[in-house]
Amino acid sequence: MIAEVLAAYGSEVAPEKPSARNIGYHISNLLKWWGEKRVADISVKSCKEYVKTKTAAGAWGDLKVLKAAVKYWHGEYGPLDAIPLFWKPELNPPKERWLTRSEAARLLWEARRYQHLRRMILLGLYTGSRPGVLLALRWSQIDFNAGVMSRTPEGKNQDRRKRAPKVRLGRRITAHLKRWKRMDGDQELVCYFTGPNHPGARQVEDPHGTWKKVVTAAKLKGVTKHTLRHTRATWMMQAGVPIWEAAGFLGMTVKTLERVYGHHSPDHQENAANI
Repeated sequence: MIAEVLAAYGSEVAPEKPSARNIGYHISNLLKWWGEKRVADISVKSCKEYVKTKTAAGAWGDLKVLKAAVKYWHGEYGPLDAIPLFWKPELNPPKERWLTRSEAARLLWEARRYQHLRRMILLGLYTGSRPGVLLALRWSQIDFNAGVMSRTPEGKNQDRRKRAPKVRLGRRITAHLKRWKRMDGDQELVCYFTGPNHPGARQVEDPHGTWKKVVTAAKLKGVTKHTLRHTRATWMMQAGVPIWEAAGFLGMTVKTLERVYGHHSPDHQENAANI
């Protein structure tokens, strides 16, 4: 039964992945429709039938996890008599929302009462790091002498598919970090939550409610936490930063940066236009 396949993947593989929480969400969705079916019931036709019950993006993510679970089962508990054929819908290219300077200022102003969120926003805008990296950031990852920030704690295994090189810290964010460090003393986390009803420091893995409140107050639409990374990439392209340098700074491939953000560069297609 597919329920067994998903259970094995969810308990044996997912916990070791950074995206474990999302995998659990997809498995929950899959069980409602596929749980009582057999692996042999998976086909192009059944996948298309499943897509009709969901949004294209939602079904795409679910079916990606289902395919990975079947592959794992085949390798660990199989072999299966036959590997099923999967089908996933084509997705429209993502619309990379980014912030103008004035929008970023409004967002920061509305986040002024939430220390952990304000710090995350500033670090996101200045380093282009992923929200999860920033919310787990520790002072031990900041090297003021070298002027760099490590995106992963020392000794921690990282997802090889997501590049996480050290990032050079600019003057402005370094000034913020030095001020925060003076305030924090021996505190380990950089972006932590504290308040009169919550003494001490607490790590926030996903400030969903507070983020939504701040974005609404700033009168911004289509802005997510990942918009901060998109904004940094866009600002660098608009400033004419060489694409290989920007890609290294963001921990992104040159190919991806060119495809998604290249049109923001003032020199975009300049050579092609002047041949």
